[in-house]
Amino acid sequence: MFQGFKEFITKGNVIDLAVAVVIGGAFTAIVNAVVSSIINPLVSLFFKADAAGNFGPQLTSIYGDPVTFPLGELISAIISFLAVALVVYFVFVVPMNKYKERQAARNPAVEEETLPTEQELLIEIRDLLRKDALN
Repeated sequence: MFQGFKEFITKGNVIDLAVAVVIGGAFTAIVNAVVSSIINPLVSLFFKADAAGNFGPQLTSIYGDPVTFPLGELISAIISFLAVALVVYFVFVVPMNKYKERQAARNPAVEEETLPTEQELLIEIRDLLRKDALN
């Protein structure tokens, strides 16, 4: 019973999915803090923030009002995603792959017998029919 559960957990994408969900949720606060305290000020060095606090390139609308394209939020979201993906990959996926490689090395798969080709089967049938016809 426990062996079956162990196989279920260590095979497929169950571990990868669980790790991504749990760690992604837990790591979000750290990533958001880094983005808001480091990345956003760096981006704001190049783009002026509007009245709502959005920063990005500003253009004037056809009515003369300034319009800000909030690229800061996009850049923050991309950096957050990459940071979470990087941590999940190196902390969980790489060690799990190493574990699976070690398990595969301990229990090498039995090599499958190569099946004869269709032509080989037909030749064998022909030879058996000839043999039966001679007897």
